[in-house]
Amino acid sequence: MTEPFALAVCAEMIWRDKPIAWRCSRLAEMNFQVGLWNWPEHDLTALEQSGATFSIMNGYLTGRLADDDGAEELLRSARETAQVGKRLGVARLNLHGTGLGEGGLPVQPSEVVTGQMWLKARDTLCRIADMAEEEGVVFTLENLNLPVDHPGTPFGRVQDTLALVSAVNHPRLRLNLDLYHVQIGEGNLIETCKSCLPWIGEVQVADVPGRFEPGTGEINYPVIARALYDMGYRGPVGMEAFAKGNVEQALEAFHSAFTLQ
Repeated sequence: MTEPFALAVCAEMIWRDKPIAWRCSRLAEMNFQVGLWNWPEHDLTALEQSGATFSIMNGYLTGRLADDDGAEELLRSARETAQVGKRLGVARLNLHGTGLGEGGLPVQPSEVVTGQMWLKARDTLCRIADMAEEEGVVFTLENLNLPVDHPGTPFGRVQDTLALVSAVNHPRLRLNLDLYHVQIGEGNLIETCKSCLPWIGEVQVADVPGRFEPGTGEINYPVIARALYDMGYRGPVGMEAFAKGNVEQALEAFHSAFTLQ
């Protein structure tokens, strides 16, 4: 058996009755890295002391890609978050096409994305990449699904995020390729992985429907794992999913799906 990927788990989505630092410590004991959402909700000292290795964290609190005011706020917020990321040793800081609010809905939805918005988004991401170079951090841009979880989010489709990140083409700006969102919105997972491969910073997974661990839905994650390995991917894979039943059994299912036989 081969374990070619560093496996991470979103701490906010499991053991939801336990303190976040306890979850991080337990994941570290089980040899998983840890993904986080918004840092202001947590005790940073407790996270530092948890013994966890942090794979990814939300890289901003407010702001948007595609308008002047939103871009300035995004740069300010992302630079502030970069300081927290460096304090915790977070490997990647995550971005979206616009700020997300309650229930993952866009704070400022955009049903139509104009050419001017595309140009502004690329310019904003170039500025993010330059700032990341100054700070010594890496940002990722995540694709989101529009039909179920994030309607109205601009630049949500994987082809949108790929177009932006490849246009900037900077080592400090990568893709957070979320296959749960790809499956709902677009499908064709293996070919999508191949087209995104040069720019992937992290792959995230959950099964469909339900957003539970691998093996609970329609995606054949062991086949995806083999395909990623065969195309040369050796980066992190993060489970951003709820446990359908027992948490430790869900984590074992995730580990098993990404362990090659």
